Amino acid sequence: MHHPDLSDQDYETLAAFRHALRRFAAFSESEAKARGLTPQQHQVLLAIKGTPGRPALSVGEIAAHLLVRHNSAVELIDRLADAGLVMRAPDPQDRRRMLVTLTGQAEHLLVALSGRRCCRCCAGFNLPPAGLRIRPRAAKRLSWPGADPTGTTHVRLLRRRTSSAGRPCR
Repeated sequence: MHHPDLSDQDYETLAAFRHALRRFAAFSESEAKARGLTPQQHQVLLAIKGTPGRPALSVGEIAAHLLVRHNSAVELIDRLADAGLVMRAPDPQDRRRMLVTLTGQAEHLLVALSGRRCCRCCAGFNLPPAGLRIRPRAAKRLSWPGADPTGTTHVRLLRRRTSSAGRPCR
């Protein structure tokens, strides 16, 4: 059934976004598997490397980043440690907490997985360039140089719906 608050263009935008996410996830998973990693192990490495200003994450932070339970994160980290890709050490501020850092081998693996080849491929998924901040609930059309044949990718951001009384709809 068609929801009255969303236009056909809104649904088209959502469908295109979900399709781009699935294409990227499939690409990323196949690249990780080709290097001997599970997709979740790759996500752990990316979470550690991609956290700004911090060379290590706690097990709880990794679990939160991957949306998994603590014990599942421990199992992933155990396998990565056995493979020589991460190291664990007690947090100097709270020795009850374990911090997980990448090894040099993991750094090299991430370069192979996330290097120029991946960045060039990401351009084909019509994602915005790094650093572009998209405000939620904006009512604008944005465009940037992309990989589609026209040279421009368009994303229509969904605007916040309001009731007749002017209050936001939930």
